[in-house]
Amino acid sequence: MSLDTALDYAFELVDAAISAGRIPGGVLGVVDAAGNRAVRVAGAAQTVPHRWPMEEGTWFDLASLTKVLFTMPRILALAEQGKLDLDAPLTSAIPDFVQYNPDNWQRKITFRQCLGHQTPFPGVFPLYTYGTDPNLLRHFVLQRDWEAGPAVYSDINFILLGIAIERLEGQTIRAIDPGAGFAWSADPSSSAATEHCPWRGRVLVGEVHDENCAALEGSGHAGLFGTVSSVLGFAHGVLAGTTVSPSAVELMRTPLSARRTHGWERPYEGWSGGELCSPETIGHTGFTGTGLWIDFARGRAWTLLTNRVHPTRHFDSGIFALRRAVGDRINQH
Repeated sequence: MSLDTALDYAFELVDAAISAGRIPGGVLGVVDAAGNRAVRVAGAAQTVPHRWPMEEGTWFDLASLTKVLFTMPRILALAEQGKLDLDAPLTSAIPDFVQYNPDNWQRKITFRQCLGHQTPFPGVFPLYTYGTDPNLLRHFVLQRDWEAGPAVYSDINFILLGIAIERLEGQTIRAIDPGAGFAWSADPSSSAATEHCPWRGRVLVGEVHDENCAALEGSGHAGLFGTVSSVLGFAHGVLAGTTVSPSAVELMRTPLSARRTHGWERPYEGWSGGELCSPETIGHTGFTGTGLWIDFARGRAWTLLTNRVHPTRHFDSGIFALRRAVGDRINQH
């Protein structure tokens, strides 16, 4: 099945979700190792307070795709440059981490454990409710005596990795070039709207949706903006070995647990990439309704970008089932 045929078959599901009013709009793209691409677009980039059509060049708040499109590659590059050791504790880059309690478990957490979400940090925490001074909030994260729990997917892991990057590079996240085709904000006139934010009192368009990232004024866990072209460009570079180094690609594929590699998820029953992808697939999703999956065995990657939280997250968009179904249709033949 050609890329175009597979994409048309999968995009029927996106069209149906839009027609049913479950998501405002969506962009679906596929790329192979040779660089061949196909993209489909439908629906609205914004419906409240004005309606604008979705376009192929629409910018999306990529949310947690930031973890794998920016933070993870940056950490692996710094490791290759000898500026950090993945198995060293974060204190090697952030010596003041929990500085008042040298025996605290947090001071033993390593970069690799954070990349694989193998730490006891809580899954979510409303940092933004503790103040609006980004420097103060960074030190709140660093000095808080976090309660240890089971290892879960946690933004705290990548917030800490982001702070480590800032320390090692001597500049804030938003001062760092995020890479070709990506940015830390976007022109509202060409962006997909996200939520009407109760905290900020407005519909967010072209500014970061994640409250903690907004309060931190840049973080390693969210905040990246991109288009379908930039996301597919990254994925093609991974497949072709040009976006990141071969050793980094190997780590992206190396399991750290039953569900995770370095930064990415790997296939398990019910995962976001569907049941028909090869075992050599990695993927990640973003809360705003984004996702990217790379199948190394088939030499193919696909991205589904939606604004499913517009105008509110408190609605059953069906995004979890949609992602899996789209992945299965892309990989059916």
